[in-house]
Amino acid sequence: MAITAGMVKELREMTGAGMMDCKKALTETNGDMDAAVEFLRKNGQAKAEKKAGRIAAEGLCRVAMDGDRKAAVVEVNSETDFVAKNADFQSFVESVAAQAVESDAADLDAFMGESWREDSSKTVKDALVEKVAVIGENLNIRRFEKVVAENGCVVSYVHGGGRIGVIVEAATDVVNDAVKEALTNLAMQVAALSPKYVSTADVSEEYKAHEKEILMAQIAQDPKMAGKPEKVIEGAVTGRLNKELKEVCLLEQTYVKAEDGKQTVAQYIAQVAKENNAELSVKRFVRFETGEGLEKKEENFAEEVAKQMNA
Repeated sequence: MAITAGMVKELREMTGAGMMDCKKALTETNGDMDAAVEFLRKNGQAKAEKKAGRIAAEGLCRVAMDGDRKAAVVEVNSETDFVAKNADFQSFVESVAAQAVESDAADLDAFMGESWREDSSKTVKDALVEKVAVIGENLNIRRFEKVVAENGCVVSYVHGGGRIGVIVEAATDVVNDAVKEALTNLAMQVAALSPKYVSTADVSEEYKAHEKEILMAQIAQDPKMAGKPEKVIEGAVTGRLNKELKEVCLLEQTYVKAEDGKQTVAQYIAQVAKENNAELSVKRFVRFETGEGLEKKEENFAEEVAKQMNA
């Protein structure tokens, strides 16, 4: 069967694959469009496997909202910051976030096996594999988290064009613009100061014990504390631990927009609650930062180009 330019164009628009790849797929399948799509998907799988060994530590975080009670944040990684700025990649990440906010998956494996919301004939993993084939880099849907407010609302904040994505959930009997603005301010604080807990009540005993062990080791090496009574040393450890907890617990942090420079986040929330005659409390927050905890591969760009030219 003769393969026409129109057929190649149609397949390219359907799949986003390269022109020559589309022509080859149609030739191999004797012009059968459905079979050609499947051919490209299989070919995309092969390409994805070749690229899977590459480190994908760049990328984007995106948040999708469904009203003011449901939100999901996702992190999708790419190999380079260049691809992270690509409109096609950005659109894909937004689609993944939209999938996540509708998903009931309990973990990433279940999420990857779900039907893709934009084409039910594919799974989320299939959609990712196809995107790898089109973009030409290893891509990875690294994580997602969905937050549903049963008695209150959620707000979101994305910083640095997608470098950081935050969701804050609050329990509140009043949901208005003022309350949402206050919670958005807190989401910005979470993005900037990266607290680990909402309050000291949420800090595990394991974390406290670990930090005490470190502080004890530090004090043991402090000449000023040499020979001090055990009670004094214990007091010093407790004081330093409490100071540290104020830095890692959101409600104990100084509110970044505090006019007096002293107001804590807990005091700010109490102020907003009083002004709006509301019962208001922060239940949880989720903070994703792109590439967090991933090892980034340092490469010389000129050397990489030279390698490809000589390949």
